[in-house]
Amino acid sequence: MSTSRGPSVRQRRLAAELRRLRERKGLTGDEVAERLAWSTAKVSRIENARTGAKISDVRRLLDLYEIDGARHDDLVSLAHDAAERGWWEDYRDLPSPLADFIALESEATAVREWGSTVIPGLLQTESYARHVIGGWSALATLPPQELERRVEVRIRRQELLRRANPLELSVVLDEAVLRRRIGDRKVMREQLEHLRRMAELPGVNVQILPLDGAHSVLAETFILLEFSPVHDIVFPDIVHTESLTISHFADETVTYMYRLAYTSLAGQALNAADSRRRIIEVRDAW
Repeated sequence: MSTSRGPSVRQRRLAAELRRLRERKGLTGDEVAERLAWSTAKVSRIENARTGAKISDVRRLLDLYEIDGARHDDLVSLAHDAAERGWWEDYRDLPSPLADFIALESEATAVREWGSTVIPGLLQTESYARHVIGGWSALATLPPQELERRVEVRIRRQELLRRANPLELSVVLDEAVLRRRIGDRKVMREQLEHLRRMAELPGVNVQILPLDGAHSVLAETFILLEFSPVHDIVFPDIVHTESLTISHFADETVTYMYRLAYTSLAGQALNAADSRRRIIEVRDAW
């Protein structure tokens, strides 16, 4: 199993800004390499976030590009942030696509998710999550210890909703998800009660798309990750989708299409108050 890690959002922001500053200065990668006595390959790796940029290297680049004052300090701070390890990197057995997704999710400002199969991971109980991941384990033959670590990781991800500056989470759920049994009836009752409570958090909005309502958009589960500018450096929104065998990050050129799909689904779903009543109704049925 590959455990290689893709660049974090902070690393990508820093790389893009360093490339922009070089181009604004009118320098080529070869010229930068010559002036700093580096290889051209090193400049390319830094500007494409294929390697973590050392703080000393960032300072040398900023000096070359004649960046000083507050802008200099901002970029050095970003370089320090980019060098920090994420908590998920302690779980070395995580598949690379999952680790990459967690890294992106951890730095997102807002998440908009359409759920057509199961309760979103950020809103799952431990028991529900164990049954969901256990289902995948039946196909991927995860050892029991690794299964428990995956459950632990899923629960740790939920800290995003309770941190000082919580993630803004908006979810549209197909009503079929509430009625699809995962585990036994007790697991489902606990999960729907948990979903009801989570929907009352200030930054969480849950809407239910009724089975008997209009379904103009028939789409697989997708997650739209949105990022606010950091030190005036913009990072594009990203869409994540999954199938049985593939975890896929959609090209930013199609992100707008998914945003329109989410807006359409949210417009056809019950409002937040009616959605909570529907969750309670199905919870009691379980």
